[in-house]
Amino acid sequence: MVRQVIKVLDLVSRFGSRPSLKIFNSILDVLVKENIDIAREFYRKKMMGSGVDGDDYTFGILMKGLCLTNRIADGFKLLQVMKSRGITPNTVIYNTLLHALCRNGKVGRARTLMNEMVEPNDVTFNVLISGYCAEEKLVQALVLLEKCFTLGFVPDVVTVTKVLEVLCNAGRVAEAVEILERVGSRGGTVDVVAYNTIIKGFCKLGKMKVGIRMVKEMENKGCLPNVDTYNVLISGFCESGMLDSAVDMFNDMKTDGISWNFTTYDTLIRGLCCGGRTKDGYKILELMEESIGVSVGRINPYNSVLYGLYKENRSDEGLVFLTNMEKFFPRAVDRSLKILSSCKEGILEDAKGVYDQMIGEGGAPSVFVYHHLIHEFCKEGCLLEAFELLNQMIVHGHYPIASTFNALISGFCRLGKVGNALRLVEDMVGRGCVPDAGSYNPVVVALCLERDFEKAFRVVLQMVEKGLIPDHFAWNSLLVCLSQQTMWLESKGIFRANNLVQCIIET
Repeated sequence: MVRQVIKVLDLVSRFGSRPSLKIFNSILDVLVKENIDIAREFYRKKMMGSGVDGDDYTFGILMKGLCLTNRIADGFKLLQVMKSRGITPNTVIYNTLLHALCRNGKVGRARTLMNEMVEPNDVTFNVLISGYCAEEKLVQALVLLEKCFTLGFVPDVVTVTKVLEVLCNAGRVAEAVEILERVGSRGGTVDVVAYNTIIKGFCKLGKMKVGIRMVKEMENKGCLPNVDTYNVLISGFCESGMLDSAVDMFNDMKTDGISWNFTTYDTLIRGLCCGGRTKDGYKILELMEESIGVSVGRINPYNSVLYGLYKENRSDEGLVFLTNMEKFFPRAVDRSLKILSSCKEGILEDAKGVYDQMIGEGGAPSVFVYHHLIHEFCKEGCLLEAFELLNQMIVHGHYPIASTFNALISGFCRLGKVGNALRLVEDMVGRGCVPDAGSYNPVVVALCLERDFEKAFRVVLQMVEKGLIPDHFAWNSLLVCLSQQTMWLESKGIFRANNLVQCIIET
């Protein structure tokens, strides 16, 4: 179509009639969207060849084409051409180039270019503030925001929301509220997304009451909460351990006429299962299946139930649940069961191969897959690989319980790295995981093998203080070590061998 128009243009020129600048610009605008190089050739040969240099609108079209194709260097050359011809680049041309710079991560260069502008407008500030927010350069973003307010401009709601998000991520929610109020007082638009950002910020800080107050405030200002508002609050209640409040909020949604979506179910199921209420989480899962069904790619709620069963040491029930998932997620379950089977048979290479294939295709392994692989790697002495899996497990929100840590502790002890094992026990406590007897027993055995009875004895005392009973391997190792350390015990005045035997009988 464009080529036909150009042919007509050539025909008109042959009859000595020159098309108007408006017609040239219209054709140029279409060409720019198709191919910037063709558009530039049209400008040079057709427009300039006809004695039409163009105006700022012409150069604006060319700048748009260059920036759309990220030819920023050519954009700057175009600016120089304009200035050399006495044409002052307008605000739109500058903003187009600014946007391209920010989109390509050159926000500092964009800020320098802004200084050349005679009359920056609200779009100018929106572009630059958004650029700084994308790079999380909060100070620069706030400085520009202040300048924006000083010049009488109000950023659009998208830009404001980006600033609020960066502030809230930095924990500076009170400042975010202040900016929201300033925008509103200057007649700017504030929507539900902006409010949700603030509410999410308060929820992250555990200030749920303030978050609820913000919901009431937005309602008073005529901005109604949506499903995302409720999802944020449910997530906040779950993170704060206020599971009853999370369930109440879930029920309030139905009362308020807000439909539950997948995120609602996913958030609440995960919160309940992580909080030790797997039975309640399973009920919500059944409700989800009845309400919105199950679709491929939405395996997370099911993995949350598996995680809940894992945390409650109900691995047999977890295996049954995993098997029953096959009707919804045949591929994922088939691979998971293959991994578990290979681990059980001690064929680590096959298990790791299926796992890698699963990850490569974007799959989400369940906590039991990680748990079994970690155990198998530790048995083979591959502790580095086991730790990598542990980290992946945590990244996916599956925090290990004692039985998973114990595999690593035993692995260290088998390699004679008892110091590492003890540090891992301490790390467990730091991660909120309470060590059990299985965490200490291999350490006691390993210390006794190293004939370090003093440390082994201290570990046993720690166990007894925590109400944990050493197993027969630990006691046996301790007695063997004791038989070689009787003189040391008596010199320390701790107790004699028969006292230790009595302690074993009592426990």
